[in-house]
Amino acid sequence: MAVYELIAAADDGSTAAADPNHEAFSVVADSNEGEHLPAHRDLERGSGKSIAPLDKAEFAPLKRAPRLVSLDVFRGLTVALMIFVDNAGSYFPAINHSPWDGVTLADFVMPFFLFIVGVALAVTCKRVTNKAIATQKVILRATKLFVVGLVVQGGYFHGLYDLTYGVNILRIRWMGVLQRIAIAYLLAAICEIWLKGDQDVHSGYSLVQRHRLQLLVGLALTTIYMVLLYGLHVPDWEYQVPVPGITLRTFSVKCAVRGDTGPACNAAGMIDRRVFGIQHLHRHPAYGRIEQCSVNSPATGPLPPDAPSWCQAPFDPEGLLSSMMAIVTCLIGLQFGHVIIHFKDHKERIVQWMIASFCLLALAFSLDFYDIPNQLELVIFGVGMHMNKALYTPSYTCITAGTAGVMFTGVYVLVDIYGYRKPTLVMEWLGTHALMVYILLGCNIFPLFAQGFYLREPENNILKVIGIS
Repeated sequence: MAVYELIAAADDGSTAAADPNHEAFSVVADSNEGEHLPAHRDLERGSGKSIAPLDKAEFAPLKRAPRLVSLDVFRGLTVALMIFVDNAGSYFPAINHSPWDGVTLADFVMPFFLFIVGVALAVTCKRVTNKAIATQKVILRATKLFVVGLVVQGGYFHGLYDLTYGVNILRIRWMGVLQRIAIAYLLAAICEIWLKGDQDVHSGYSLVQRHRLQLLVGLALTTIYMVLLYGLHVPDWEYQVPVPGITLRTFSVKCAVRGDTGPACNAAGMIDRRVFGIQHLHRHPAYGRIEQCSVNSPATGPLPPDAPSWCQAPFDPEGLLSSMMAIVTCLIGLQFGHVIIHFKDHKERIVQWMIASFCLLALAFSLDFYDIPNQLELVIFGVGMHMNKALYTPSYTCITAGTAGVMFTGVYVLVDIYGYRKPTLVMEWLGTHALMVYILLGCNIFPLFAQGFYLREPENNILKVIGIS
C-alpha cells in the first residue's frame, strides 16, 4: 500500500525520486554558503556535512548518504499489522475493526499508511524546480493509484471462496483504501508544492511559521468536517436488499435529525448516498457487528429478532466526508517529514517528534473524554467526539497520528541511529514492496494461482489440502 511506489521520479528532475529517501540526505545545501557539500553518516547527526580540503573539494564526487531505512521499516510494520488483523480479526474480534465508537488494533492500519505517505512526501518534494510540472505529475500518479484501488476494491475481484472476477459498473464501489490514499496524497502533495514558505528554520516555532499555510489547510478541513457532520440535516431514507424468495426487500430508516453520529443517521453516510448512490457503497460495514445487529457481537452473527432497520444498509468507511480528516492525517505526517529536512541532529528530531506526538495524544483523549449533550457546545468546544474510524473523527485522527509519531520515532532510533538492520530486514522488504503485497492480498492472487493446479478434478487442489476450499 506504499503510495510512493506509484510515484515515479521525473526524468527532468522537477520532482524528487519515487524513493522517499532518494537524494534526501545525499546532498544538503547550506543556505548560508550556497554550495552543495557531501554528506556522511554520523550517529550524533541526522545528516552531517563534511567539507573536503580545498584542493580536492572541486573534484570530489558527491556521495549518497545511507537511506532513511526507518521509513521502509515503519511501512513494513504497518503491512505486517494489516496482514495480521485481516487474518486474525475474525478469530479475535477484540483486534478487528471497532464496530463503531472506540479503536482497536486494526483501526491503526489506515492512518499509519497515511502518516508515512506524508512523511515521505516531505522528503520527495524537498526540491521542486518547476511547480506546474510537479503538480501535473502528482495528479497523474494519484489518478493511477485511484484506478488501482478501483480494480482491487471496487468489486472486480470477488471473495476468497468465490474465485471469479468481474464487476457490474452499476454497483462498483468507488471509494476504498487506495482511493483514499490517492486523494490524501494529492492534496498533501499540492500543499507541499505550492504552500511552503522560505523562512529559515532554527526551532519548532520557526518550522510552524514556514509551513503555517499547510497547517491552516488542515484546520480548515477539520472545521468544514465538523460543520458538515454536526450541521447537516439527515432526512429519512430507505434501501433495498435481496431476500430469498423475494427479489428485493425495502427497508426504511427514520432519521430527520441533525448532528447524529450513530450508524444510521450520520451526515457522512448521507453525503455518500447522495453523491455516489447507495448501490456504490461498501455492502458489509463494520457496524453490522454491534450488539443491535449481531447476536454474536462483537463478532459477525445473525440479526437479532429486534434488529433495527438499518443493520443491513451499505455504508462506506472510506467515504467523502471522512476522507477530509484522512487528508489531515497525511498533512500531520508531512510536518513530521519537515523535521527530517530542517533538523539535522538526531536529538532535535526526536524532541520535535515526541512533543508533537504527545500533544496529539493528549488532544485525542481530551476530545473523547467529555460527553456534552448540547450539540452547539459540542461543535464550539469540540469535546465529546468519540474515537470513530468509520467517521474518522478528530479524536480518532489525533490518537492514530500521535501513536504513529511515537512508533516512527522508536523505529528511527532503533534502525537509523543504532543500526539494528538485520532484525528488521523482513519489515524493510515489506515496506519497499508494500503496494505489490497489498494488491496480491486484495486480489486473492495467491488462491487463484494455487487453485489452478489440481489432481484429476478441479476440486482436488492445493487450497483443499490446506483447508481453504
